[in-house]
Amino acid sequence: MMEPQDNIEEDDTASSASASSSSPPPRSLPRQRVSLQKSSVCSRSYFMVVMVFFHVYIINVIALLLYVHYNNGSNTSTANRDFTNRDNSHKVTGPSDAQTPSDSGFPRNMYLPRIEGIRVGHVQKVSLVPGKVHEMKTLSLKPLLFEIPGFLSEEECGVVVRLAQLKGLMESQVMVPEGQEELDQQLNLSPEEIFNFLDLNQDGQLQPHEILTHSRVRDGIWLTSENLKEIYDGLKVDQDGNGLLSLEEFGRLRSDAFQHFLLQRGVERSQLVRNSRHTWLYQGQGAHQVLQDLRKRVTRLTRLPSSLVELSEPLQVVRYEQGGHYHAHHDSGPVYPETACTHTRLAANTTSPFQTSCRYITVLFYLSNVEEGGETTFPVADNRTYEEASLIQNDVDLLDTRKHCDKGNLRVKPIKGTAVFWYNYLSDGRGWVGEQDEYSLHGGCVVTRGTKWVANNWINVDPDYQRQARYQQFVSQQETQEQEELISELNSDQHIETHQDL
Repeated sequence: MMEPQDNIEEDDTASSASASSSSPPPRSLPRQRVSLQKSSVCSRSYFMVVMVFFHVYIINVIALLLYVHYNNGSNTSTANRDFTNRDNSHKVTGPSDAQTPSDSGFPRNMYLPRIEGIRVGHVQKVSLVPGKVHEMKTLSLKPLLFEIPGFLSEEECGVVVRLAQLKGLMESQVMVPEGQEELDQQLNLSPEEIFNFLDLNQDGQLQPHEILTHSRVRDGIWLTSENLKEIYDGLKVDQDGNGLLSLEEFGRLRSDAFQHFLLQRGVERSQLVRNSRHTWLYQGQGAHQVLQDLRKRVTRLTRLPSSLVELSEPLQVVRYEQGGHYHAHHDSGPVYPETACTHTRLAANTTSPFQTSCRYITVLFYLSNVEEGGETTFPVADNRTYEEASLIQNDVDLLDTRKHCDKGNLRVKPIKGTAVFWYNYLSDGRGWVGEQDEYSLHGGCVVTRGTKWVANNWINVDPDYQRQARYQQFVSQQETQEQEELISELNSDQHIETHQDL
């Protein structure tokens, strides 16, 4: 049994005292410091807490990465599985072809993969053609905008330009000289209703920027504040001369008064919203191989189902000569319940006076270098907020690509073979098209020297899922019917030939 430590120390002291009485005192030795072992309870607890938090953090990071990986992977694989197995039929079905639309509508089995921008300047590696890796750089997050150098080879750019020249280009005329009165009658809108529609801030007066925005969209003529004052004076509507139109003053105007005034005075090409020439090139079966390859490349780039890309608009090729421009605009407008998408309106079997192109994605290709000017501007890219009224302030009009292109937030220089693409709509959070991304406002700066060749691939998707599904089913039925008729004709011809041989 061990004795207490105090007793041991006392025994040692007693024995040393007895020894000192019988012998001379020893030489004094230096006192040694006795090391006392400190308690490590606190340090151990702190260490354990830190390690627990560290492990929890690492586990959360790994779980988040796995979630993102499998979530994106499942969406992409599901979309590809639903579409790639039926590239020739464009049917809207789920994993099993036995699935049929119910009375309540089509089941939601289509998804639109969306590329993440991460941050401005982020570069991703993408495989678009065999044996080559392209770099895709994020230019902005609002809108989600990417740039891919070397998307087309120099030879491919030349082929597209020559095909466009061979087909012939037409004026890109966006004026609307006819049909507006019929539209007004169809809508049956009173002057007061139109006034309230144009009065964005609802202050009871139409300010210059409210009139300018409406006229540019409606008439296709790019009015300035100076033009507006001249028109007011010519039509004698702004009697108090304050530059504002009251409801009474607006009521004196015909719906097409501005247009008639400008046409009588004469409109120069530089006053148009768009000054260019363009044509359309078919990219489907039987088209030039370069055009077919380009569409396949777009499908890989956007990661969308091939059937959506194939059912979209043809390739548009545009030429801007010196002085050519395209003022800032959206490629697709907002979709409201009373709005119909151009590509699905026939299958929707509905009539609507409001139509928009429903271009989910824009892919823009630069087919030539430009000596000077011709940049693509995104005036409000990555702005904190978007307000239409703030686009025209004082003497600066951010929509004017002839005068104020340098005032925009982002400009992309045209480089031959480079492609840029962006989303015109946000996501609805469920893998489909959401609201319009107003930050996708863009335009073509004026070409001050040289010639600019570009091409556009637009991917059309209806924000209304049921309408898009109905449209794809309609196309599938039409193709099936055409194939059956073709097979029937071939069998009939073969039967006739056999009969003649006999």
